Amino acid sequence: MGQVIRSQDDMWARAEDASAIGSLRRMAVLLAEHRGFDEEDAGRVAVAVSEAASNLVKHAVEGTLLIRPHPELASAIEVIAVDRGPGMRDISRALRDGYSTAGTLGIGLGGIARMASGYEVHSLPGRGTVLGMYFTARDAPRPPGRVSGVTRPIGEESVCGDAFAAVDTGTTENTGNAANTRGAANIGSAGSTVSVMLCDGLGHGVAAAEASREAVRLFLRHAELAPVGVLERIHAGLGRTRGGAVAVARIDRVAATVSFAGLGNVSAWITHAEGRQGMISVPGIAGHHARTLRQYEYVLPPHSVVVLHSDGLSDRWDVSAFPGLVTRPPSIVAATLLRDAGTRRDDAGVAVVRPWV
Repeated sequence: MGQVIRSQDDMWARAEDASAIGSLRRMAVLLAEHRGFDEEDAGRVAVAVSEAASNLVKHAVEGTLLIRPHPELASAIEVIAVDRGPGMRDISRALRDGYSTAGTLGIGLGGIARMASGYEVHSLPGRGTVLGMYFTARDAPRPPGRVSGVTRPIGEESVCGDAFAAVDTGTTENTGNAANTRGAANIGSAGSTVSVMLCDGLGHGVAAAEASREAVRLFLRHAELAPVGVLERIHAGLGRTRGGAVAVARIDRVAATVSFAGLGNVSAWITHAEGRQGMISVPGIAGHHARTLRQYEYVLPPHSVVVLHSDGLSDRWDVSAFPGLVTRPPSIVAATLLRDAGTRRDDAGVAVVRPWV
């Protein structure tokens, strides 16, 4: 089937006072040990997560940290730090050891860059920073960096009613790896396609999560079909659940096209540096009522990304307000949109596909 990424609740932790640093470090080390990291590799994770959490406590506004298995590589760990702090004008300067926007000494971003197996930063002055990093045990492969996403439950809920999934065939050399995350991604036929699905379960809480997880299961079972065929199977299979809004897209890297079918109010966009193009969904609720389901075809401009998100995010975001964002990895795009367009009045989920890496 190709590389599969499955949904799992993302646990966002606030990093607003020093007491949080130790618990976040222990959480990361425990996950590393479960992924087979030796003492030295787990130590790298501990140092980097401690420093990232400490930076959020010291300098951030509304700083949060996500620690999870990497969406694209089961053996890797991903950490995403998000804040609404002062941002950075010169990231390259911040990567020098000893530099701090607050004038204090410390390991800083330079040390985090050395500890992590890979990292990426997107920061805008006055808007805040998103730092993404991943860790692998020595000699492990690098994650492809093609598909990712994030979800966040409403308020203080512990489960989210939004979920995504994808299947990525990657290249013909890619053998595929299973992984668990808040969302999932599956990509289709040999080496050329990515299929991605996002479901917003009706309402929120456990019942909504059950609906979205069933949508993920059905998507993974039928991902080889065209998007409208997948959507038909999900619509037929959600009748015993609350149902929800569902969108399915298939990106063909060779033809540079997107095939799309949507039911309900999941937003879908082809996004590039100059703007974005919306993709059309029909009204209804998967599992309960729908008009005739339809599939639409779109041209995929060079260097663009495909974004699906639930109505837990406003659809009024403007990509021109995020210079350079579409060139960043999918996890950075997703976390930035969740921060700036997300609402705490609903579950929120974002899935991002970057066809070309």
